[in-house]
Amino acid sequence: MNLKLTDEELAFRDEMRTFFTTQVPADIRERAARGGELTAEDFKATQAILNANGLAVPNWPVEWGGRDWTPVQRHIWLDEMQLASVPDPLAFNADMVGPVIAAFGSQEQKERFLPATANLDIWWCQGFSEPEAGSDLASLKTRAVRDGDDYIVNGQKTWTTLAQHADWIFCLVRTDPNAPKRQAGISFLLIDMKTPGVTVRPIKLIDGSYEVNEVWFEDVRVPAENLVGEENAGWGYAKFLLGNERTGVTRVGTSKVRLARAKELAAQTEVGDGTLLQDPLFAARLAELENELLALELTQLRVVAGSADGKPNPASSLLKLRGSELQQATTEILMDVAGPDSLPFGAADIDSPAWAQHAAPTYLNYRKVSIYSGSSEVQRTIIASSILGL
Repeated sequence: MNLKLTDEELAFRDEMRTFFTTQVPADIRERAARGGELTAEDFKATQAILNANGLAVPNWPVEWGGRDWTPVQRHIWLDEMQLASVPDPLAFNADMVGPVIAAFGSQEQKERFLPATANLDIWWCQGFSEPEAGSDLASLKTRAVRDGDDYIVNGQKTWTTLAQHADWIFCLVRTDPNAPKRQAGISFLLIDMKTPGVTVRPIKLIDGSYEVNEVWFEDVRVPAENLVGEENAGWGYAKFLLGNERTGVTRVGTSKVRLARAKELAAQTEVGDGTLLQDPLFAARLAELENELLALELTQLRVVAGSADGKPNPASSLLKLRGSELQQATTEILMDVAGPDSLPFGAADIDSPAWAQHAAPTYLNYRKVSIYSGSSEVQRTIIASSILGL
């Protein structure tokens, strides 16, 4: 297969590159590139700019803000956005609930939710995982019982990312506990986070950040009109959602930016009579990572170029698996460049550069990437069965 971009694709790449590096505020992109903390307002401002220019939700139907792009153009859009350190459109909105509502929601739901979802006027969070239902999601226990024109929801979700900012949560709930298969009794429900009975409790992570939460539902009354699609058909919608999610988590562009940053800093780090970049062992390790990223990038482009009709490709599991491993490897090498300076964090009175103090927390935080969107073990099972036929 010829993986060289056509003249039209090269022109499209240049258009995307120019837009991302000139129209998105430089201070947001610089903080993102350094691994600094971005606020909810940063994400909202960025997504509003992208949406105003038709660049927030290109994978959606055209009538709801999407673009009639080829898979290669969508790949270039995402890659250039990450290379420019532009915050991605909020995944819960753009890649998860938006496509589900567009594909399976009622016309009223589409008109009510999709424009606000694309512009991040509504901030969504994902209510899937539970204390005993993570990778084995079909074992979820949160119940929704029909009561007239409402559902009464009781249960708990956990590891709910950025729920502290969310206006709404899309939830998998059990509506038929007696279904012959666990997957057959699950529905997809949209819940306003301001509804009485919804409680958000923070979970402090190992890096000290507050990123994920527990969400509790105690007799939460949800209008039945917030049910997406058919009752007890939510498992199929969830699989559709996860297929979209996994294709976007390879993050080659982000890893390339982080690796380039490590290379730049290593060239400034004195070791013996030279620099860390001149150390043969470090240079070999860096070159190996660069080659592995290139191989992943070419594999991703091959998968994208060979995709058809937008159907989920089992190769997305391979991209997710290797992408997670390389994201973790780039945070590790950056922490190694920082050395002992990576140990303190947020210490204003210590002579340690800010980037180095952020290196260890970032490394710790990125342990999550081999778990979310399906753990590495789950991806290996999919690869073995769906690709290798084992």
